Amino acid sequence: MTTPQDTPPSDTTLPRPQRRLLARLFNARTTPICVDGRELLTFQEAKRYLLSLEPEPREAAYHAIKTQAER
Repeated sequence: MTTPQDTPPSDTTLPRPQRRLLARLFNARTTPICVDGRELLTFQEAKRYLLSLEPEPREAAYHAIKTQAER
């Protein structure tokens, strides 16, 4: 049986802390968050968009989402 520490990082999933924060940010959101010209209104839209990016741009987009949600 593998534990979370044994599981290698994958480019097809977001880390658990990022998934949890995105779920909280997009829960019952009525105004979209704009990232790279895209409007994201739901957790699923944000997750799909982030997973479509390479690792470095993904981190930048994640931080942009996090920053905009704090406003």
